[in-house]
Amino acid sequence: MTETVSEDLETLYRQRFSASERARKDKIWKVLCEHYFQQFVAPTDTVLDLACGQGEFIRHIQCAGKVAVDLNRDVERELPPDIRFVCAPADALSGVLSDSIDVCFVSNFFEHLTDKTHMDAVLREIKRVLRPGGRVINMQPNILYEPGRYWDFYDHVLPLSHRSAAEGFEKNGFAIEKVVPRFVPFTTKSALPQHPLLVRAYLAMPMIWKIMGGQFVIIARKA
Repeated sequence: MTETVSEDLETLYRQRFSASERARKDKIWKVLCEHYFQQFVAPTDTVLDLACGQGEFIRHIQCAGKVAVDLNRDVERELPPDIRFVCAPADALSGVLSDSIDVCFVSNFFEHLTDKTHMDAVLREIKRVLRPGGRVINMQPNILYEPGRYWDFYDHVLPLSHRSAAEGFEKNGFAIEKVVPRFVPFTTKSALPQHPLLVRAYLAMPMIWKIMGGQFVIIARKA
């Protein structure tokens, strides 16, 4: 069942983003990592990118150890050799040891889950693999600010705002460190300037996030 779901999602992504759009996304992620997310990751950390997709985050973040998890086995062929790939469902990370990860990154994933019981199971598994005091970074479409477009994607199932997601993290044993209700625009196909220099300028002006941001960011620690 999970393999079928993975294949279906991969088919959707191939239809949704052309090769040129994927290349542009990768450049945007490089800027996001270097000029925002890197502040939450130490050079000595081991980082896990959960439901890593094409690995846009994990290939650009600077850290000591890199683990990428996805159900799509084909992802491994696209990842650099310094990234360890684990093919596993997000709620059963059998290839990742308990207390072995410093930072877990999850982007644009929870909205694809069937329900909040499933999300609870994923959060418990994230907590298991994190070291004591380990950190989870979650970036996610925010239904509070994108109530219409949230449902424009066929694979969006679970509605989440920054508030409901934060409650979910707390319910499952995480302490919230930071919540950014509006960060980047809802999709890379939005009006956000695509050139890396313009993306960097956008990140330097948080006031604009409050106008254009359609995704939230939550930073939480394993309590």
